Amino acid sequence: MTPRGFGRVSARFPDFPWDTIAAAKARAGEHPGGIIDLSIGTPVDPTPDVARQALVDAADAPGYPTVFGPDSLRQAAVDWLGRRFGVTGLDAGQVLPTVGSKELIANLPAQLGLGSGDLVVVPALAYPTYEVGARYAGCEVIASDSTLSLGPRVPAIIYVNSPGNPSGRILPPDHLRKVVDWARERGTLVVSDECYLEFAWEGSPVSVLHPDVCGGSFEGLLAVHSLSKRSNLAGYRDAFVTGDQTIVEELLAVRKQLGFMVPTPVQAAMTAALADDTHVDRQRETYAARRATLRQAFEAAGFTIEHSEGALYLWMTRGEPCRDTIDWLAERGILAAPGDFYGTAGGRHVRVAFTATDERVAAAVDRLV
Repeated sequence: MTPRGFGRVSARFPDFPWDTIAAAKARAGEHPGGIIDLSIGTPVDPTPDVARQALVDAADAPGYPTVFGPDSLRQAAVDWLGRRFGVTGLDAGQVLPTVGSKELIANLPAQLGLGSGDLVVVPALAYPTYEVGARYAGCEVIASDSTLSLGPRVPAIIYVNSPGNPSGRILPPDHLRKVVDWARERGTLVVSDECYLEFAWEGSPVSVLHPDVCGGSFEGLLAVHSLSKRSNLAGYRDAFVTGDQTIVEELLAVRKQLGFMVPTPVQAAMTAALADDTHVDRQRETYAARRATLRQAFEAAGFTIEHSEGALYLWMTRGEPCRDTIDWLAERGILAAPGDFYGTAGGRHVRVAFTATDERVAAAVDRLV
C-alpha cells in the first residue's frame, strides 16, 4: 500500500510529450532505411576540443564543488554576454551556474517560494518545462503572448523565449522592452530563456539584459543561458542564470541548502567553452547548411514554413491537424515533434530539428521527394 500522501505530484503534470508519439516512432522505425529522428534538438556533432581538454585537466577533483562556482567561470559568462551580445554592467556576482537550463526552469518557481495563488504566464507556444515547473510549485499557469489578456491579474513570473522554441521566432527589442516596462510597473519577474541566442538565421536576437531593452538596470530580470546547443555540451549539463542580483542571491541561498552543484570538471569545461567563439561559428555554419537543405526539401514537399528565424528548428504546417502530419512523416521513416506539444496554438504545425547528422538529413531529403 502506498504511504498516505505520496503519489500525488505526478497528477499535476500533463503526459510526458514524447510518450504520446511512441506509435509514430515505432512506425518510422520500420522504414527499411531506419528512422530519421528530427523530433528532438539534441546535438550530434562532437563536443569541442577546448571543452573536452578542460574537462580532462580538471578531472582530479576530490573535493566538493561550490554551488556558486569559481569566479573564473562566472566572469567568463559576463565576458561572453558582453562580447557577443552587447550586455554591459553585469558583474560576476550576478551569475549562478546551474545543472542545465531545464533543471533551473523546472525548479525556479518552487525555489523562489511561489505556490498556490501565484500566477505564471508562459508564451502561447512554449517549451513545456515552463508550465511543468510552475505546476510543480502549485502555481496557476496561463499561456498568452499578450499582457492585455490578463486583465487586472498580476503574474509572479512572465516567461519570454527568443529565439523561440518551437517556432524559432525572434522577438524585436521594442517588444521585449514593452514586456519589461509592463512587468516592472507591477513587480512581476521577467524570465528570458535565451538558450538559442547564438543561432539566428534571419534577424538579430537581443538579450533582455541588453541596455536597449532593460535601460541599463537588471531589476526584475533573469536571463537563462545554456551551453547544450551553443557548444554541444548537452551531456555535460551546464548552464547559468544571471540578472537581478537580489534574485540571484536568493536562488544561491536556496540552492546551497539543496545541493544543486555543477561538477568541478564540468565547471572547467564550461569556462573554456564560454571563452571560445570559434567552435560556435563553425557549428553555426554546419546548422545553416542543414537548415537550408531541409527547408528546401520540405517546401518542395508541400509544407509551409513559418517564423523559424532562429533556434534549431523549422516550424511548419501542411494545413492539417499536426498528428496527421506526424503520421504522414512516420510513413516515410521521419519522426518530428507535433506542434500540440507546445500548446493548443501549435495544433496544425510540426517542429523539425535540423540537428541530425548530414547523412540523416540527406536521407530525409530523399524520402520527401
